[in-house]
Amino acid sequence: MEDVPHALLGKRVRDIASGIEGELMAVVREDVSDDPVREHWVELAYVRGSSGREISTAVANIQAV
Repeated sequence: MEDVPHALLGKRVRDIASGIEGELMAVVREDVSDDPVREHWVELAYVRGSSGREISTAVANIQAV
């Protein structure tokens, strides 16, 4: 896993998939494969909602509020 720079880090965003709004805490590049031979890397965004819990979603689902 590695951190990825993103223009909306620390800003208020909405996850269009779930409708959750919150602060974009991190964007990471992560291998989500269960197969140790074949890697499958994706960029995930971590959003902290008003409850204090963080959710992860695809970076493409993030939009500024």
